[in-house]
Amino acid sequence: MSALLELKNLTVRRGQKTLFRNFNLSLKNGEKVIIAGPNGVGKTTLAETILGFNPFEGEIFFKGRPIKGEKDFKFLRTKVGYIFQNPDDQLFMPTVWEELAFGPQNLGFPQEEIEKRINRVLELLNIKHLKDRTTFNLSFGEKRLVSIGCVLTMEPEILLLDEPSNGLDLKNWKRVRDFLQTTEKAVILITHDKELIQSLRWKVVYLTNLSLENLIEQQTNTGLR
Repeated sequence: MSALLELKNLTVRRGQKTLFRNFNLSLKNGEKVIIAGPNGVGKTTLAETILGFNPFEGEIFFKGRPIKGEKDFKFLRTKVGYIFQNPDDQLFMPTVWEELAFGPQNLGFPQEEIEKRINRVLELLNIKHLKDRTTFNLSFGEKRLVSIGCVLTMEPEILLLDEPSNGLDLKNWKRVRDFLQTTEKAVILITHDKELIQSLRWKVVYLTNLSLENLIEQQTNTGLR
């Protein structure tokens, strides 16, 4: 099976500092991978680079198509759904229903299709009771679920989640964990949540301040147990 997303020899610099050097990653359809490591090692920078928000050296491919200029990255952003680390940075519409509708509306889907997508996501995330709520008045955990839902209504081929378990109570942590365990989509999960890593048991790319090379290991070899 050919790769859905490929990063080849990706190098990112900020001033004189090299954040990544010759970083390689290949993600197939339905495959899941965790980008793990302590705060400050550049996990979010990697996500932003994948989406074209940072200058880089190396190559990015989507289904074999090279992603280079802004036009290519605009295309890629319709295929990679990015869930921000802080849901308040992602949510801005007055109600949950309007939040969930915003993405597919901008993609030009008819109202009937938009409503089908919203209802499917409400059911999937078990948040039907929130559909008419004011977004501003949601709890942090509820906002997190809605932010995931906003991406899902656009039906991307890859989910890119940045620290989705941060700040969640146990109930909402389990909801996010359960969603990740059951989704059939390809996923890149950025987290330093050891409990979440242990629970999912996915392939791990572990970044540290001591090594700028990426190391892909199976969960049992990460030392995170």
